[in-house]
Amino acid sequence: MSGFSSLRRVRLLLAAAGLLVTALAGAQEQRGDYAAQVPLTLSGEGPWYRLELPMALHFAARFGDLRDLRVFNAEGEAQAYALTLGSAQHSETHTQTAVKWFPLYSQADAVQALPSIRVQRSTGGTLVELAPEGATAGDQEVLRGWLLDASAIQAPLHKLILDWSAERDGFQRFSIEASDDLQHWRAWGDGQIARLAFADERIDQREVSLPGQRARYLRLLWLAPQQAPALTAARLLSASSSAPAPMAWSAALAPSRVKAGEYRWDLPLALPLERVRVELTQPNTLAPVILSGRRDGQVQWQPLARGLLYRLPQNGAEVTRNELELPAQRVQQLRLQVDERGGGLGSAVPQLRVGLRATQVVFLARGTPPYVLALGNAAAQAANLPLTTLIPGYDDERLAKLGVAQAGAEPQVQAAVESSAVQTASFDWKRLGLWSVLLLGVALLVLMSWSLLRAPAAKP
Repeated sequence: MSGFSSLRRVRLLLAAAGLLVTALAGAQEQRGDYAAQVPLTLSGEGPWYRLELPMALHFAARFGDLRDLRVFNAEGEAQAYALTLGSAQHSETHTQTAVKWFPLYSQADAVQALPSIRVQRSTGGTLVELAPEGATAGDQEVLRGWLLDASAIQAPLHKLILDWSAERDGFQRFSIEASDDLQHWRAWGDGQIARLAFADERIDQREVSLPGQRARYLRLLWLAPQQAPALTAARLLSASSSAPAPMAWSAALAPSRVKAGEYRWDLPLALPLERVRVELTQPNTLAPVILSGRRDGQVQWQPLARGLLYRLPQNGAEVTRNELELPAQRVQQLRLQVDERGGGLGSAVPQLRVGLRATQVVFLARGTPPYVLALGNAAAQAANLPLTTLIPGYDDERLAKLGVAQAGAEPQVQAAVESSAVQTASFDWKRLGLWSVLLLGVALLVLMSWSLLRAPAAKP
């Protein structure tokens, strides 16, 4: 009987220990445990709302995957929510296709006029003959541009990649037009390619962005200079999705360390960056750069991108290239190395903006408003649901029709980020005390249980 009584006491003590652990876990989900808190403004039809997360709030999180993000109502109750990450929402299959090109000529004394063409096509749409309309053998002609045959590509076009003969260096600007019948043309803006010799290096800019639409034919007409170079290769990059993924950009960030030809930036946490934008403050800037990154605490720098940054005049206008594409690798520290043989980036210290795929927070509003977005809890665990669970019958069209939530004004967001940084720098003695008391209680209960189990049975 005594042994049965001891076993019962042990079970009661272990149950009490479980209650203590449960109380500890419940204490972690209080709104006051989150350093950054921003009020939300709701508009549109609920009860589901979507919020595009600004980069400043990414910086306020303790984890790059946003596991410490919560939405609370006025009663302090956590709301059910889901995250739609840009990388998962906008997966694309890219295909690079070599295409045929055909010269476009105009009369040497009428280079301002658009070249007229006479063309024959096969039943599949492929060009089999192209010649200037009304041209005679004695006419002096100028190569004005090129016609590209993209009729074999069924997906939207995102990039044009050209290569040309080595005799033509410098910047080249041309107009881009698209057509499906060679009769009616729609403007796709201007493109620019460049081949530059700098010291002992040659730098080529061969890619031109396209608007992500379908077209069977592209017409390229050179504007500056007005005579086109001889092409040696033409390729088109197509993708299954025509809508580019939205980006979230940070404010301008000053470097944390500066020395000759090298600048470093320290981010609050490691993020999967996809682009960086270097602020070029001075005109006539030209500088080859190498951008490297690493996680906090790592010694080895990993190369992320290299390219030519410039801000130069051309034909009365200014052309700028100040962005670098990154491989979406998680980094917390960035290092920009600048070749200063061309003057570098000037005397001003460059500022950097970082960008990643935009993330949407979708939550189910319950209870009393106002609602608050909270971030910055190092002890939080992931609590987000799949979208299909949060919204029964979910589809992409329904997501676009949800109500919209907006974070507070910029000063409120910045104040939340600064509050989060202060809490990161200070030690949480209150939480340490709570952990200590609860763990000490659990330890005492375990020792009591162990003593009861080892106690000798009472003699009859």
